[in-house]
Amino acid sequence: MKYILSIILFTTLVSCANTEEKLTAQQIIDNAIETACSGNCENITIDFDFRKGKYQSTRDGGNYSYSRIIHDSVSVIKDVFSNTNFRREINDSIVNVSDSIKIKIVDGVNSVHYFSQLPYGLNAPAVNKKLVGEGSINDVPYYKIEVTFKEEGGGTDFDDVFMYWVHKTNFTVDYLAYSYAVNGGGIRFREAYNPRTIEGVRFVDYNNYKPESLETPLTDLDKLFEQNNLKLLSKIETENVRVMLN
Repeated sequence: MKYILSIILFTTLVSCANTEEKLTAQQIIDNAIETACSGNCENITIDFDFRKGKYQSTRDGGNYSYSRIIHDSVSVIKDVFSNTNFRREINDSIVNVSDSIKIKIVDGVNSVHYFSQLPYGLNAPAVNKKLVGEGSINDVPYYKIEVTFKEEGGGTDFDDVFMYWVHKTNFTVDYLAYSYAVNGGGIRFREAYNPRTIEGVRFVDYNNYKPESLETPLTDLDKLFEQNNLKLLSKIETENVRVMLN
């Protein structure tokens, strides 16, 4: 009888342990955001340089403001958008731009801020998250999270598809991939490097790759990366990062 009770107890404990290990996509992303932000990303100001631009994002609860400043030979161009408005300044004077140009500017500025602060943003109302499997890259285990977007609130590129490789132990986003339709379409795979933590917020740079075929499933890119079958296109580096907690 004791032997039977021991078997039952052991089986119950194993079953409970397995249940605890089965996280949902939402739980995985929640853990990843907490790891990256330390609870600070909702009330924060971040400054950084990216290529030829100077960028700043400010968030205060549900309010936000994103900006980019670019210097050319004769002008200083500043683009700012927030919950409520958009403006472009050239040499400190506000100028009018058409709606079509405004959309392109906002998309460009928002894209840089989005990638620089991942995985923050993946709990936005328009984001759909799905755990599509598990795998490993260079013998390191990862969850594979697919992200798609609702048309309402998903922006002009709502039909883009993303894949995130989230470390199963420390919940860092070490790799990501995405497919996009604009400009003829494409697929990219990014490898995070140079991780650093500033005021409790994690930042990384990326090696940016592409596969040979546009038919390559995003879920296959990790294996192609391991096999050195992706082409390195560029490096995505943020410099002079400053963080101010609001």
